[in-house]
Amino acid sequence: MQHNRFFTVLSLFLVLVAMAFALTPKAQAASSEKVLYSFTNGADGGDPVAGLVFDGAGNLYGTTHYGGTSDYGTVFELTPGGGGKWTESVLFSFTGGKDGGEPNAGLIFDAAGNLYGTTYLGGTHGHGTAFMLSPKGGGKWAEKVLHSFSGGKDGGHPSAGLIFDAAGNLYGTTAEGGKYEYGAAFMLVPPGVNSKWTVTTLHSFNANGKDGYTPLASLVFDATGILYGTTWAGGSHADGTVFTLTPDGAGGWKEKVIYNFNFGNGKDGAEPVAGLILDAAGNLYGTTVSGGSNRFYGTVFELTLGVNGKWKETILHTFDDGTGGGEPNAGLIADAAGNLYGTAATGGTAGVLFELTLGGNGKWKETVLHDFKSGKDGAEPYAGVIFDAAGNLYGTTKIGGADSSGTVFEVTP
Repeated sequence: MQHNRFFTVLSLFLVLVAMAFALTPKAQAASSEKVLYSFTNGADGGDPVAGLVFDGAGNLYGTTHYGGTSDYGTVFELTPGGGGKWTESVLFSFTGGKDGGEPNAGLIFDAAGNLYGTTYLGGTHGHGTAFMLSPKGGGKWAEKVLHSFSGGKDGGHPSAGLIFDAAGNLYGTTAEGGKYEYGAAFMLVPPGVNSKWTVTTLHSFNANGKDGYTPLASLVFDATGILYGTTWAGGSHADGTVFTLTPDGAGGWKEKVIYNFNFGNGKDGAEPVAGLILDAAGNLYGTTVSGGSNRFYGTVFELTLGVNGKWKETILHTFDDGTGGGEPNAGLIADAAGNLYGTAATGGTAGVLFELTLGGNGKWKETVLHDFKSGKDGAEPYAGVIFDAAGNLYGTTKIGGADSSGTVFEVTP
């Protein structure tokens, strides 16, 4: 089944911008990497495949897929201290039971300082959860399962993280389940008088149709309240899609495929496992884990809405799995100047962190900011990166580090 093939490639993953086209040489930037923490795959966690989030005080938060007291993953915090050292604290260890297990996605905060995320496994039905962690003082945090996915119409096995709307509703996707068993997009409405979160299925993906299936990434809103996302497979060419979900005004949502990836044309990307971002003009940017002019190593693409109401794709960059990296499982972020940053899980020595810069000729040049060496500096970065206020980049590697169980790193461009 294609699901199994994906999870072998991704080792289970997430978030995203992109704009790049560079057939130019891959330069190596004069940047520096520092490992903030090496996981041991013990009680502290191991194999992080998701990205990080800062709180207002500059602490970092994330998840590990494995490790913890029951080896079903953790939620952790890294706190900066004197001498540039960071201290890890495990906020929660999943048991794989009703509380969930094996989180693939990162976390988000609400205004009150609560954390929200998903687990791929566990819950009442064993098909994953959406959860909240609340600080209780004294460094203690309490978990509450907001929803246990059944694997039925509500979906199952979420690999993506959650997003909020302005009303406090949560939105996400599941890789399986739904009416047709090939994934769903859902909304979680916060408690009313019944003190429970209510799940609504916005769309069930169908492998026998052209709407795509197996959504693995988070969703994103535009300014009008339309949701955008990707499916790893399906569509007209069975190579994945970009889709919208639009509220119909009567409580329902309508799905529309706005782009079908086509591996067979020899240039297009295929199998997007990361989500999308929009720029101020409403253009969409994302990555594919395969396809491109090198056939198998992925792309960065742009989708632009034309006056005819159709979306046009432009391939901005094709990865070669050489020094410039390959198989980007995560999306990208942009700095104030419009430069783009991301990770590729393969290529280089053991994956790379790269920058894409627009040149005066309208093409994009890739610069490798760090080539992971598969040693103490980490290897196989499956997640994207985030900025701090000074412009330093932070992310995770799935393996490598002092104990070969993954790292949290900082790169100064």
